[in-house]
Amino acid sequence: MTPSTSPSTPQPAPAVSPGTVPVKHRHFLRQVFRLAGPYWKCERRAKIRAATLSLFLLTVAQVGLTVWGNYWNRALFDALEQRSVRGVLIQVAVFALIFAISIVVTGAHLLVKRWLQLDWRAWLTDQLMGRWMEDGRHYRLLFTAGEHDNPDQRIAEDIRIATESAIALGHTLVFSLLILGLFADILWSVSGSMAVPGTTVKVPGYMVPLAFVYAALGSGLGWILSRPLVRSTNALQTAEATFRFGLSRARENTEAIALMRGEPMERIGSTARFGQVVREWNRQSFAYLGLVSFGTAYGALLPVFPILIAAPQYIAGAMTLGVLMQAAQAFQRLTGALSWPVDNIGEIARCRASAERVLSLDEAIRRLDAGDIAPDAARIVIERSDRPMLTIQDLSIADPSGEILLDRFNTEIRRGERVLITGHPVVTGSLFKAIGGLWPLGGGRVALPGDGGLLFVPQHPFLPEETLRAVLCYPCPPEDFTDADISHAMAQAGIAWLLPRLDDRDDWEQVLSRRARQRVGFARVLLQRPAWIFMEEATDAFDPKGQRLILEMLRRELPDATLVTITFRSHPDLEALHDRTIVLDRGRKLDGKGDGH
Repeated sequence: MTPSTSPSTPQPAPAVSPGTVPVKHRHFLRQVFRLAGPYWKCERRAKIRAATLSLFLLTVAQVGLTVWGNYWNRALFDALEQRSVRGVLIQVAVFALIFAISIVVTGAHLLVKRWLQLDWRAWLTDQLMGRWMEDGRHYRLLFTAGEHDNPDQRIAEDIRIATESAIALGHTLVFSLLILGLFADILWSVSGSMAVPGTTVKVPGYMVPLAFVYAALGSGLGWILSRPLVRSTNALQTAEATFRFGLSRARENTEAIALMRGEPMERIGSTARFGQVVREWNRQSFAYLGLVSFGTAYGALLPVFPILIAAPQYIAGAMTLGVLMQAAQAFQRLTGALSWPVDNIGEIARCRASAERVLSLDEAIRRLDAGDIAPDAARIVIERSDRPMLTIQDLSIADPSGEILLDRFNTEIRRGERVLITGHPVVTGSLFKAIGGLWPLGGGRVALPGDGGLLFVPQHPFLPEETLRAVLCYPCPPEDFTDADISHAMAQAGIAWLLPRLDDRDDWEQVLSRRARQRVGFARVLLQRPAWIFMEEATDAFDPKGQRLILEMLRRELPDATLVTITFRSHPDLEALHDRTIVLDRGRKLDGKGDGH
């Protein structure tokens, strides 16, 4: 069981507050490829690459249908100009064919794109969540500098946004590039040439440079108007994550809030956090306002402008009505492709903001694995020895500010001993986490015993929202234990009354009392039968008699197990159930009864 954070132990200071806007990465694309690139090289790479190739080919097919539609548009208007009934009917038949193929291609494209989006998200979620939830990193990240607040939101929401947007943007970019090349050639060939007014100089394919100028002016103005959108989108996503985090914290601590009648304060806090969401939303709305107003004007002019500039050619008889309409449509397609950056600025901002939040978490995990906990900070070394004993050498424990909590502590605990460690609550709580590998700040060495399993029993056992059977067996699968094993463990731990609910699923954190939850923790000990048991305030919900009964039960059921009880509430009856007592004080170790020093 993973130790929970005790109220008596110092809490690590978060590296960045939840409301901090992430800093942009210096090598953004390189970091993206480092994190996401292996997806196309994983064990399912054949299927993934086939899907990626299919998506590209279907995009090419969509472009081909667009070009075909452009030539169909020319043929239709030429038939209308000639008043040819037969020609119009032929074009109706051609349109039906284009229509049918478009439905098939669009449907197939949608399915492949959404499969790739979901599969990439699933792979990246598995990679990042697996690393985050391994070896206590989710707790140790609290000691690592960097921008990694709300990691659960980054994994659940930002990965989804980043993967979905990246594939959607990649598709539209490829589509626009293909359209750009093909329709530039079409527009060049159909627009003919026009003399520069007042001169004899003729400009061939004059509508092509005009399309570039039109798109450049529109893109430039649109880019200027959209710059505030990037900042406002990033800030809004951070504010939304902070608001969700606050609600989640309230849900996790609902009992304490209810008992203390803290609802008014929680409402004030939630209202303040939502107020920040409203402010960032309004900033984003104003950022969108200029961009949408400009986009409306730009889009309204686009269908009319090419007809006006090509009209002299048509009036002069240099082009047919069909060619005029083809040129106008090609102009729109070309400028649309050239305007891709401006058209997608909002989605690009959203994608990049989410990608940066995912990259920040990935970078923090990498720094954690590299040992970069804090500048110039020593680390507590945790290792596994071959000897059947726990050895602590020159252990110093510091809090996040650098203050020494425990200085150069040395002791050995042999297999089968029952040792009580008591003293200052900040020191004892930090020692429990240091032995468990969760408190890296300080120095010295902790050599864990090499014989048998180790089990850490925290003050507040974690009870997942599963069946009671799964809760009792956590973190092992229920299949590892027989019904007889579970019944015996429950009876010895004093929760036999819960046997009828063994296969019920409930919110056990709320259903069970604090003492019952601690009894569940001891039932887990009996099921897993470890050789070494480390407990931190694991019996503080019991009276002295209840503590004695629990410890006697452990001695009876696990006679060969080593028991290390860490507490700051020592009393004579508790000391009598242990072989020796070590008393710790803040900043130094005091001599204790039978401490072996």
